[in-house]
Amino acid sequence: MESRHRSDEPGGTAAKAWLQAQLENEQVYLEFDQEKQDRYKRLLAHLYLSNGKHLNAELLANGLATVNLIPPNLRHAKILIRAQQRAEQQGLGIWSMPAYKRLPISQISTNPRGWRRYIGTPKSIKRTRKYTRLIFNNKANVRINNNNLNLFPALETYLGKPLEIRGWVSRKKDQYSILIRHPSALVSQ
Repeated sequence: MESRHRSDEPGGTAAKAWLQAQLENEQVYLEFDQEKQDRYKRLLAHLYLSNGKHLNAELLANGLATVNLIPPNLRHAKILIRAQQRAEQQGLGIWSMPAYKRLPISQISTNPRGWRRYIGTPKSIKRTRKYTRLIFNNKANVRINNNNLNLFPALETYLGKPLEIRGWVSRKKDQYSILIRHPSALVSQ
């Protein structure tokens, strides 16, 4: 979807239209998890219609959104992951769009804006005080906050195996990194 800082992401207009149609003349209910806001003060909630329909899961099931789990808010993680997997298997929404096709991680610098999917094989692990990083090459890594490591299998199990990495790329000089908060964003190939 479009924001005041960037243009539409592919599929954003369709997701907005679908959500507007669901909400028309409807009463909604919010369910909060452990944290009500993220660090940008955005509301973190599950949205339900009066008939019990879980709109977060429905967006995912229709391929109109991607799972973005932010620990410690993991109450409905399994439901959300399964909904996304169904849409992906059926090639719905973003899962059929060329803009979201998997790219080799060696191409991370070509268009790192927005949510992306990359494929690569981690070669090593680097630990710092705040993050543990899976290193793919001299320019690309995945970083995991050390506070979230307990959610992941031993990171050594990822080494030497092809992975699909899903997320938003950040850049610092000529280094590209994707912050991964939950193992659902690392898909074994």
